[in-house]
Amino acid sequence: MPLPVTEIERELTHTRRIRYEGYKRADGLWDIEGHLTDIKNHDFHLKSGLRRAGQPVHAMWLRLTIDRHFNIVDAAAVSDAVPYGAGCEDAAPPYRGLVGLNLVKQFRKNVAERFGGVRGCTHITEMLAGMPTAAIQTFAGEVPEERADGVKPFQLDQCRALETTSETVRRWYPKWYRKETAGA
Repeated sequence: MPLPVTEIERELTHTRRIRYEGYKRADGLWDIEGHLTDIKNHDFHLKSGLRRAGQPVHAMWLRLTIDRHFNIVDAAAVSDAVPYGAGCEDAAPPYRGLVGLNLVKQFRKNVAERFGGVRGCTHITEMLAGMPTAAIQTFAGEVPEERADGVKPFQLDQCRALETTSETVRRWYPKWYRKETAGA
């Protein structure tokens, strides 16, 4: 369903796109790639020079290579378009420091500690926020939901719809359904 139509006339001035793609590799690992672009529909004057309408102000790429346990085994970031030349381009190589982190175990906290503020690039760091869910979606259908060891499926209790006291869980994951207790 689309957003409601606005009653006020308006003009598009900026488009940010963040796209994630997940790849299953022949070596048993997985690549999760992010691409961020910022594009103006008008000429845009930066301190570093003019960007013509349609030319990206930002065009950045990020690839995380992970194993089946969401451990990052390789990382690369590059920039095709940045507003401040080498000042921005120099921010990409340190993202190799993501190697060793796990996408589902305190990932966002670890990213903030390593790359928050002036320790990283705002835009590359923003792309990292979506990497865990992109990886989980990439694994969907590739990794069994119900583990042999009886551990609850990962997605349960991670969002409102899949809270284990919900009607959704009662219907689709009855083994994990918990009846809500009074006063809870």
